[in-house]
Amino acid sequence: MREISFVQALDEAVAEEMRRDERVITLGTDFTGNPIKEFGPARVRFSPISESVLTGMGLGAAACGFRPIVNWRVVTFSFVAMDQIVNQASKIRYMFGGQADFPVTYRCATGGGTSSAAQHSQSPYSMWMHVAGLKIILPATPADAKGLLKSAIRDNNPVVSFECSRLNTVIGPVPDGDHVVPLGVALVRRTGADVTVVGLAYYVQEALAVAGELAGQGIEVEVIDPRTLVPLDVGTIRASVRKTGRLVIVDEAPPTCSAAAEIAALVVEDAATFRALKAPVQRVCAASVPVPYSPTLERAALPDRAGIIAAIRRVLD
Repeated sequence: MREISFVQALDEAVAEEMRRDERVITLGTDFTGNPIKEFGPARVRFSPISESVLTGMGLGAAACGFRPIVNWRVVTFSFVAMDQIVNQASKIRYMFGGQADFPVTYRCATGGGTSSAAQHSQSPYSMWMHVAGLKIILPATPADAKGLLKSAIRDNNPVVSFECSRLNTVIGPVPDGDHVVPLGVALVRRTGADVTVVGLAYYVQEALAVAGELAGQGIEVEVIDPRTLVPLDVGTIRASVRKTGRLVIVDEAPPTCSAAAEIAALVVEDAATFRALKAPVQRVCAASVPVPYSPTLERAALPDRAGIIAAIRRVLD
């Protein structure tokens, strides 16, 4: 295996899929590297700075037999294309009765921790989870960044790829060859018997760090990485909670109507899992405020290791 960065893994996924399938094209207002040099301007299209136009172009190209990758860059830029996403991309394959495919992948940077201020630091994946018809990936490692994005590009449905900005420089092993990670399969990143911690994106890494720290104190933390939010592998999460009897969910979105809230609900709705619980489910989420620009205030607003440890100790007590 090679050791490469999260962002390099994403770039490799796009390039490999473009080489594999000439129907794959990429659209955006900016690109890393120089993909035009290899693939030419017909398959690498710079668009006007209008996410509504860009989003609609991608969906139209998908309807015409292409497999477009649309890069919104920062997720908040996609909000100006809400009608294209909510009323068109999410519903169109269903409204065609499955007789036509719309294989478009929408990519976006998400999350805080980079002092990028309120308009560039959101994690609104639960907004898209609420929209039936979209698939959602949320990789936490370079290997999954590459493997999940490749799967998204090959999928015949619209897929939104949330790519955490704080993970861009993370280095990790990525398998050689055609590395593909299936959608809807969670991964147990670390096994443990005392408490289950479900981390999302960057907080998978933080949960693993906490698990390593607490192991020295005799506390065994099991860390689950959902990897995809739609479809969500709730079976793996429930099985872990039935084993440990305790659940902490760490998500850098605010708690209201969040992915963390959905995971908690899916756990307690299952009778066997509910009976196995030894303590109330805990959520460690961002404060319900716009993410501040000030690094000090931003750190106060976002989850941290101390907050994860405190939640673990609450369920253990």
